[in-house]
Amino acid sequence: MMTSDPIADMLTRIRNGLAARHTKVDVPSSRLKVEIARILKEEGYVLNFKLVEEGVRRSIRIYLKYTPGNVSVISRIERVSRPGCRVYVGGRKVPRVLGGLGINILSTSRGVMTGSEARKTGVGGEILCHLW
Repeated sequence: MMTSDPIADMLTRIRNGLAARHTKVDVPSSRLKVEIARILKEEGYVLNFKLVEEGVRRSIRIYLKYTPGNVSVISRIERVSRPGCRVYVGGRKVPRVLGGLGINILSTSRGVMTGSEARKTGVGGEILCHLW
């Protein structure tokens, strides 16, 4: 099945996995999704991720992270730019998420990066999602 918005599908799978207290979720693979998973790992929102090949199909297995009290590390994850309504920002206008407590993930001309990285390098791009 082909979804019209694969990124929203990935975020929803993560959200559903957290709600159901799963240890891992599988998401169909793409370069952009691998980059998003890499950022989630670097920023400490997920434990790890790995690429899994089952025959022809490739997927990303994302290992979800919980606190010692079994509360998910991600409290909210939202898609910002959608296929029907893209959201772009300039390098100087990258918004902060929850006053700097959360992160946003941008797709820029220099690759996928967090909002703070984009602010440092002065590049803008499409805001894919934000989470805290």
